[in-house]
Amino acid sequence: MKLINIGFGNMVSASRLIAVVSPESAPIKRIISDARDKGQLIDATYGRRTRAVIITDCGYIILSAIQPETVAGRLSVKNEQETTEAPDNEG
Repeated sequence: MKLINIGFGNMVSASRLIAVVSPESAPIKRIISDARDKGQLIDATYGRRTRAVIITDCGYIILSAIQPETVAGRLSVKNEQETTEAPDNEG
């Protein structure tokens, strides 16, 4: 299982991510509000401004204080490391 750091030592499973989006649009604000009402909102901002909203495949919405680009970059780095660390099948 690959974990992605979403800020302040919090991790989320890379295989469970569907989207990492900005919280600025009205539809995303509605998704956040609905998740809060259902008890499916995880606030990992530590009281800071929400900069990224992470949508998971199981319906949980996670708020993060780091930029969506940063989360995506960390996900890309994990994928690159996975590719370069693949064991050789020679020999």
